[in-house]
Amino acid sequence: MARFVVSPHMRLHEWVAEEKGFFRESGLDYEFREQLTSDDGSYHDLGDKVGAYQTFESGRSCDVSAACHWTVNAAAASGHGKLYAGCYSVSPCGIFVPAESDIRQPEDLAGVPISVGYQSGSHYSTIQTLEEFLAPGDIRLSFADGLLFHRLELLVDGKAPAVSLFSGPFYFAEQLGFRKVVDTSFMMASMITGDPDPYDVAKYFGALRRAQVEIDLRLELYRHHYRREFPKRFHPDMDVRRFGPGERLVFEPYTEDMFERSQNWVSERGIFPDGGPGTAPYQEAIYANA
Repeated sequence: MARFVVSPHMRLHEWVAEEKGFFRESGLDYEFREQLTSDDGSYHDLGDKVGAYQTFESGRSCDVSAACHWTVNAAAASGHGKLYAGCYSVSPCGIFVPAESDIRQPEDLAGVPISVGYQSGSHYSTIQTLEEFLAPGDIRLSFADGLLFHRLELLVDGKAPAVSLFSGPFYFAEQLGFRKVVDTSFMMASMITGDPDPYDVAKYFGALRRAQVEIDLRLELYRHHYRREFPKRFHPDMDVRRFGPGERLVFEPYTEDMFERSQNWVSERGIFPDGGPGTAPYQEAIYANA
């Protein structure tokens, strides 16, 4: 059987588990693959209307990967992997504007193009949050600006009026003095790709659970890992001492009720213009060995 592939994805947990030796101590035979590391962040820029869902369609190269729970839910229902129902996570996210912007309240975003990732967490969470403030026709999203670090660059370079940012870039924008108009935090879930050994999957999540405790206890020891996935152009200005913990793993089940409510929400808003992804029920879409 092939070695288990571990790949960090915009959170601290895999980096901490690797640094502390938790994967090794669990007995996991693994390869640590730093796929998202990039000098300029271009790996994260997949272009117009190519987002998290499309990466599941094309196939991810690690055994367990993560994305917003809406996308993992939809991709699992389409047969692009199995949703790991043993835990989920919550990521800080928000809509940011330049400090000098006239946009000060969520209502001021009416008709303003907000840069988000297509069919990614920022897409869904922006709609979910702004529905409390704006009529659906007043929520304007821009998908032409690529993924997370491209959006950050557009904000820093003064080329976008409003962007959605999460995790490390969320904290960096706050540090630089950009105005957060509203929080749009969202849930994330994990996808099992291929047919990894169930014991390896259990070892992997056991190591992440230990990493979560370390992050909770001594965040200041591990914030430096944010630099591993940021474009180097930002490194001189980053003060990671001011960053928060980012995504937090919650070891509670992702239930059938959560699965169905999320699918209904996406369907009601027509986020998949062609009528939506597959319709596999919960018991067929989840990883049976969680």
